Amino acid sequence: MDIRKKVQQLIRRHGTNNPERLARTMGINVIYIDLGGSVYGTYLKYKRVKTILIDAERTPEHLRRFVLAHELGHAVCTPDANTSWISAYTLALNTDRIEREANTFAVELLLPDSFIRENEGCSIYQLARLRGVPEGLVELKGIA
Repeated sequence: MDIRKKVQQLIRRHGTNNPERLARTMGINVIYIDLGGSVYGTYLKYKRVKTILIDAERTPEHLRRFVLAHELGHAVCTPDANTSWISAYTLALNTDRIEREANTFAVELLLPDSFIRENEGCSIYQLARLRGVPEGLVELKGIA
């Protein structure tokens, strides 16, 4: 699966790379609740209804956009799999294929090529910080 191409198509089709707006235009419910534990978010599909749950209590503010983009990646790349929960340990590169795809989707969504071109004077790491992408995942963009 070419995740970069899939993200570019979504951005073109919906006119935004904002994960919250994308979820809304795609008919995916986003709910901010207390999930408990070390959980940041999850994606669920039940009776054809797609839902993203974000832990409003424990997810650091600077990571919320990334967590939402990650869960949106699950909804787009593996829509029929109720995926594992994203927590602090899944924000690393040594996770399984589905988590890596969701991380790659989030990085591509939050750091599209057009944004990087528009900000040539900034490093990829500066741009990642601006967009809430964890530094350890920047290499998924493939240009770090």
